[in-house]
Amino acid sequence: MEVKKCDTLEELRGEIDKVDEKIVELIAIRNGYIKQAAKFKHSVEEIKADDRIDEVLNRIRHKALTLGVSPNMVADLYRHMIDEMVETEIAELRNKGSF
Repeated sequence: MEVKKCDTLEELRGEIDKVDEKIVELIAIRNGYIKQAAKFKHSVEEIKADDRIDEVLNRIRHKALTLGVSPNMVADLYRHMIDEMVETEIAELRNKGSF
């Protein structure tokens, strides 16, 4: 991971904007996989898999630490994202008629 050295505030902001675009694209890809996951699950309980959520949070906290980013901040972001994506997955499950 390399951070470009910027010479102006405008250049720096442009680089931040590029990173933000990539983050949103990656979240959209993750959300696409979440929607697919509903095909393999048969109940809301399977979707709300606390063990899997804990596993993900532990993994990303460790990754944040190795990259010098606040693990608490990253975990908080992930908790919110996971909560929203769980709701998306539940909606997908209902749409496939498993209820």
